[in-house]
Amino acid sequence: MDLARLVPLMRRLALDAGDSIMAVYGRPDFDVRAKGDSSPVTEADEAADALISAGLRAAFPDVVLITEEQAASHALVARTFLIVDPLDGTKEFVQRRGDFTVNIAYVQDGIPVSGIVYAPAQGRLFYTLPDGTSVEETGTFDKETPGPTRPLRVATPDNAALMVVASKSHRDQATDDYISRYAVQDMKSAGSSLKFCLVATGEADLYPRLGRTMEWDTAAGDAVLRGAGGHIVRFDDHTPLAYGKPGWDNPFFIAHAPGVVLK
Repeated sequence: MDLARLVPLMRRLALDAGDSIMAVYGRPDFDVRAKGDSSPVTEADEAADALISAGLRAAFPDVVLITEEQAASHALVARTFLIVDPLDGTKEFVQRRGDFTVNIAYVQDGIPVSGIVYAPAQGRLFYTLPDGTSVEETGTFDKETPGPTRPLRVATPDNAALMVVASKSHRDQATDDYISRYAVQDMKSAGSSLKFCLVATGEADLYPRLGRTMEWDTAAGDAVLRGAGGHIVRFDDHTPLAYGKPGWDNPFFIAHAPGVVLK
């Protein structure tokens, strides 16, 4: 994969998708339907998916493409692929809480090596550069010319005073029980893949997820966090989270800065 070609394409497609999503978000009302797994979907999800998929397929027709909104892609098997969640955090979108993102990633041999996370309602844009390092872009997000960026680097954690982030819509007692094993200085809630990005920026040290996720939910944020020096491991054995699994389901996992003593 030519990452020097892929990265600017992912950036432009994410920004285009963000415009499409915000056009729906800004309306006084929009339809919300339930998918087969009972999760919500809106026309914003579908419009963003169509836009991103068309752009990726045109540029990289020979690379497997997995997307949340195209059920036919879920039956594919691959270790190297592009993977898209066009609107991660649909519940946040429907409730107009702003914590939703556009996620696009490239996975090579089971490892997310390139990804972009764009939160259009919050004006935050995170991505990996072709060399694998991660940045947050600031400015007006011109679609053709990237603005100023700042390198992302995880914080050096203090295990006596950890900064923890957890899901806003999916937090449960099991998660709270796990977090209680740590000495926590501050606790944040966030939606979608923004939680990975908060660890990548050093705004949090630890993000545990004891609930169902799919690979399209995590791959882009995983890539950004890895590029900032962070780790994502399985909850059960603390081995690195791998991609290309049958059915695209993730096990429970823990995203963290190096130096966090996992419980």
